[in-house]
Amino acid sequence: MEGVRMYTVAVIGAGKIGEVLLSGLVKAGWPVDQIVATARREERAEQLRNRYGIRVLDNTEAVAAADVVAIAVKPQDAGALMAELGPQIPAGKLVISLCAGLPTGFFTKWLAEGTPVVRVMTNTPALVDEAMTAISAGPHATAHHLGIAEELFSPLGRTIRVPESQQDAVTALSGSGPAYFYFLVEAMTDAGILLGLPRQVAHDLIVQTAIGSAIMLRDSGEHPVKLREAVTSPAGTTISAIRELENHGVRAAFLAALEAARDRAKEIADQAS
Repeated sequence: MEGVRMYTVAVIGAGKIGEVLLSGLVKAGWPVDQIVATARREERAEQLRNRYGIRVLDNTEAVAAADVVAIAVKPQDAGALMAELGPQIPAGKLVISLCAGLPTGFFTKWLAEGTPVVRVMTNTPALVDEAMTAISAGPHATAHHLGIAEELFSPLGRTIRVPESQQDAVTALSGSGPAYFYFLVEAMTDAGILLGLPRQVAHDLIVQTAIGSAIMLRDSGEHPVKLREAVTSPAGTTISAIRELENHGVRAAFLAALEAARDRAKEIADQAS
């Protein structure tokens, strides 16, 4: 983090996603005296203090101490939180939302006119510094504010800027994405057992194959079709498997699944507004 200006960051609602941000900042060398958090339960607050050496304050104190306010509560809790906190946040402070499905407009209606809001969607591989984090500017957020968000989230993995209109699709694709891969690994493990392999052997084979394939996709720059074709020999085993996947509509199922996730993200926003 050398050369980066250190802002005091308040993580409001340090649950799973909030703790991911806390952990990433601490591991990246962000000064612990410039990180504060809030938690509903005192035992959770004490856990965060012991784990990261940060201050855990009440919401009002945390907002007053911070340059950047990161809202990490569940979407259904955001309305009550913002009714409490919105009037306490000066227009000069940057608000970052990690609330899945909620547009920046949901927050601006509680905030002073001109308050910058940035919407962020990250995912759980942040726990191993391999997140994919999408960052979008609200109506009053500038490139400078997007840059601050990138400073905060780049220690967790990769970041990308997208228009806010694409955030529901991002939620469906990468926000929920790890679950699809875990589901696939689970199904392939069961298949390995059916084929006579011990569970642990099947698991190890699949996980390392997934890691290697992902790195090849990232580092080779090749289209996935070309990489798949390199494994698919004429009249071989792979093409027989691919035929069955196509016969069972796996591609169509993924299209429908991601559309369903996108639509649910929209529903969450509608219910919260």
